[in-house]
Amino acid sequence: MGFMTRFGVYEALKDRFTTAETKPSFLTLVAMASVSGFLGGIAGNPGDILNVRMQHDAALPPEQRRKYKHVFDGLIRTAREEGVGRLWRGVWPNSSRAVLMTVGQLASYDVFKRMLLEKTPLQDNLTTHFSASFLAGFVATTICSPVDVIKTKVMGSTEHKSIMKIVTDTTRTEGLRWMFKGWVPSFIRMGPHTILTFVFLEQHKKVYRQLKGLD
Repeated sequence: MGFMTRFGVYEALKDRFTTAETKPSFLTLVAMASVSGFLGGIAGNPGDILNVRMQHDAALPPEQRRKYKHVFDGLIRTAREEGVGRLWRGVWPNSSRAVLMTVGQLASYDVFKRMLLEKTPLQDNLTTHFSASFLAGFVATTICSPVDVIKTKVMGSTEHKSIMKIVTDTTRTEGLRWMFKGWVPSFIRMGPHTILTFVFLEQHKKVYRQLKGLD
């Protein structure tokens, strides 16, 4: 849900601000990505909570395990046992992360693609799409890393700690290195995901324009 919201809103805003003569500036792209990411973070928060809980359930003591049968069981039980509001626990770090992710992926992809087309001999083809998406994946992984760590701690916690308390405790026990904890596995996951997403999206747009006679 969050993924579709982020991409759908961003593309709609970009189309609205793009004309044959002008393209959105870098700051405009960042603003559009921020709005899209924030809305996507809100829409996807319940799913993210259940994802984190189900992944970490086996690590909990037996008496604390939730043992959700599936996603819908998790949604129903969380709302019934803990209140509907619990599904939006951590919505602010999650939305912040979604903003950074959307800026890092979508806005930076458009910027890198534009730079490659304007500053290098590359054409609007698969090589350019791959290069721009690789760089976008690197940026997204780096700027999202600190929020990812905190988001996982907030959503997986059985205690009611504030975000500031979690950040303070984590910094005191681990130092600032916690900000990029798990960066490599995150990039291994996010890099290919970003590349495949944009390569597919560009090909989809190309086919759509051909079918509509826009090329």
